[in-house]
Amino acid sequence: MKKIELEIVALSHSITQTHSYAVVLGEVDGLRRLPIVIGGFEAQAIAVALERMQPSRPLTHDLFSNFMTTFGIELTEVVIYKLEEGIFFSKLMCRHDGDKIEIDSRTSDALALAVRANCKIYTYEKILEAAGLYLEQSETGEPAGDSAATAVPVSSRVPDTDMKGMNLEDLEKLLHTVLEQEDYVRAISIRDEINSRKKK
Repeated sequence: MKKIELEIVALSHSITQTHSYAVVLGEVDGLRRLPIVIGGFEAQAIAVALERMQPSRPLTHDLFSNFMTTFGIELTEVVIYKLEEGIFFSKLMCRHDGDKIEIDSRTSDALALAVRANCKIYTYEKILEAAGLYLEQSETGEPAGDSAATAVPVSSRVPDTDMKGMNLEDLEKLLHTVLEQEDYVRAISIRDEINSRKKK
């Protein structure tokens, strides 16, 4: 099965849900995005590594990364290999003394380690088909909605709505609007509602 390379393109907090975060993975040379809900601690761990910040004492993921380096274990890649009931499953692909080792991992932890090891992140087509979001291109040819500098005025934010009372067309429009606002956490729940209706 062919692997598809991803990269971290955004770390988003929910506009509507307190303490909710999503790490957004983008398809390399593609327009699909894979948002994954993660906890606040893991979001902080990823942000610290992305911003090259140096905490006064090592965070848990720094400690694990240092441990691997000290004992000659190389993290070569992270593979998000399964999606089951909304949960992503990942593996750390490691090398030690010429041996290849696979270690099961939560996806949020795997991503926090991948940033520290500067290794590649992969998934499979079936996962992108099931959980990916497609971003339209802007007039400049760049994917729309990925700029960290984009600020959404409070007055223009989409209010919470009862998705059960909306038809499929309205849900698609709402998804598009929420993606423009970079509220990926909310986009995940809208995407899941759309997918569940299409299966019926």
